[in-house]
Amino acid sequence: QVQLVESGGGLVQAGGSLRLSCLASISVNAMGWYRQAPGKQRELVATITSGGSSNYADSVKGRFTISRDNAKNTVLLQMNSLKPEDTAVYYCNAEGPRYGRYWGQGTQVTVSS
Repeated sequence: QVQLVESGGGLVQAGGSLRLSCLASISVNAMGWYRQAPGKQRELVATITSGGSSNYADSVKGRFTISRDNAKNTVLLQMNSLKPEDTAVYYCNAEGPRYGRYWGQGTQVTVSS
């Protein structure tokens, strides 16, 4: 099994920045970030393969950057130029052994106008 722990969420003004971090308990394959606002479905934010190939939702392209440190089993999400609509609980996701998918507990990001 894989355990994921997110950190770095908080309150920031519009236009500001935050950096989210997710630590996996073991080496994993693809990793990503998803977010969910109250009353809405969870949506993809960004993903990254073990080789470093990344993909982003159109709504965050040019503002967010996903990266990873395989030696530390960590994935980062640098969020710049934050907007109020980015407010949500952000969840780390990872593909582990036997292609199982795992979720972190989530970290709250709140962007004030």
